[in-house]
Amino acid sequence: MPAAEADVFVRGAGPVGCAAALALSHAGFKVALLEGQARTPAFRPIALSQASRLILERLGAWQGLQATPIESIEVSQAGGFGRTRFDAADAGVPALGYVTDYGVLAEKLRLLAQALFRSESIPARCTVHAEGVADAKEQRYAQHALVALAHAEPPAQHTAFERFTPEGPLALLPFGGRHAVVWSLPPARAQHLAACPEKEFLDALAAAAGRRAGSPVKVEMRTVQPLVLRVRRARIAPRAVYIGNAAQTLHPVAGQGLNLGLRDAWDLAQALRGAADPGGAAVLEAYAASRRLDAAATIRVTDLLARGFLGSSRVARAARGAALTALDLLPAPRRFFARRMMFGPSALP
Repeated sequence: MPAAEADVFVRGAGPVGCAAALALSHAGFKVALLEGQARTPAFRPIALSQASRLILERLGAWQGLQATPIESIEVSQAGGFGRTRFDAADAGVPALGYVTDYGVLAEKLRLLAQALFRSESIPARCTVHAEGVADAKEQRYAQHALVALAHAEPPAQHTAFERFTPEGPLALLPFGGRHAVVWSLPPARAQHLAACPEKEFLDALAAAAGRRAGSPVKVEMRTVQPLVLRVRRARIAPRAVYIGNAAQTLHPVAGQGLNLGLRDAWDLAQALRGAADPGGAAVLEAYAASRRLDAAATIRVTDLLARGFLGSSRVARAARGAALTALDLLPAPRRFFARRMMFGPSALP
């Protein structure tokens, strides 16, 4: 290979790319990060897991970040029996997650990584791809995500609501006294509700969400985005590694996409730490092997929740109700599931 100007060159300056660049720099490598064009995305709520908080703390990105803690999560289904509740205390953590705005987090990480930015590609011993999925298997869901910010009476506190409806999963996440809404719907229905009069939207949201989340009284910032599952066939290539959205793009149910990407970034820095050659085949193969279980399990669980909890038939409702009731009656599996979704296959990142 040509003479390297950096140990590691990171392509993709979103949260995962910046986190990887910072973690690798902290591990002692000479890192360069392709600057790209800073974007100001529409409102996009992100639920960060406890593991992601720990990663961001270690990178210096948590202090000052405005994030609403999730102390409990209520999971239920519309039009059928079955309900379960996850509590932070039961899972042994201060919070099950933290809701923030993707754009705010992205800007925080970009500022921390500013000294690493380069305006063009440079030779490096290892290239980390952190955005854009190429050479990937793709499955398009028959849904779009409608994202909005809803005010309710009483105001949102620290409980998140995950509601499985015949049209798709609905998440109401506490965000500064309001609910960040992530609602998976058939494309035409999502587009209609994004553009319809406010009262019609609020009535539809109230009917889908049930009464436990309060009564929606105002909505802001409605946007729609298609939903797709993309998984890259291989996480590594000669002197290259793929993390975050370059490795997988997930359905937003359970909010696992960015959390999985941050674990990718952190684990990459730990796998390369101390390596004489960060792009060596054996080093990258060991990293890929270490991520296989976490990535595969998270992708499968997310896809199962997105697909398996659809349908309005009596059989589908009964199956969902039985699953939720069993989870509610069995504390050990409920705790395991909560910690697994927060931390991946290990207890801590």
